[in-house]
Amino acid sequence: MSAPDGSPVGSERSIGQLFASATTEMSSLVHDEIALAKAQLKQDVKRGATSGGAFTVAAAILLFSLPMLNFALAYGIRTWSDWNLAICFLLSFAANVLIAVVLALTGVVFAKKAKKSKGPQKVAASMKESAGVLQNAKPHPRPELDRDRERKAVEAVARSSS
Repeated sequence: MSAPDGSPVGSERSIGQLFASATTEMSSLVHDEIALAKAQLKQDVKRGATSGGAFTVAAAILLFSLPMLNFALAYGIRTWSDWNLAICFLLSFAANVLIAVVLALTGVVFAKKAKKSKGPQKVAASMKESAGVLQNAKPHPRPELDRDRERKAVEAVARSSS
């Protein structure tokens, strides 16, 4: 088993290796978040297109089929019953409106689903959460030995330059 940078897991890794590993993992996380956002946006666009298509079909049916369907249905009702022709035309119109209402309601349902979907907002919140965790991360304090060495080195440089 090895770390993302190829070094064995149990071995000591340098700060540079740890930083490179963290950078690689962060880059991978950002790319995955972007891919997730694209997938969710694609799904939202499909829902919106389905909604628009249902509204368009409802309007087309109402516009283009009304005259022909009204005449055929009205004369059919007149043939099967001895009702007044005006009542037969009203019944045929009501049938067309009923079909258009069903299609329009289908469009409303899909539009609400597309509007209710919070895909991009979820991804943005997730990315902000990841950034917040990284901002709050603090490095481990260095041992006192390293600080003493640094102070002595600074003093030695200061003495040699004066």
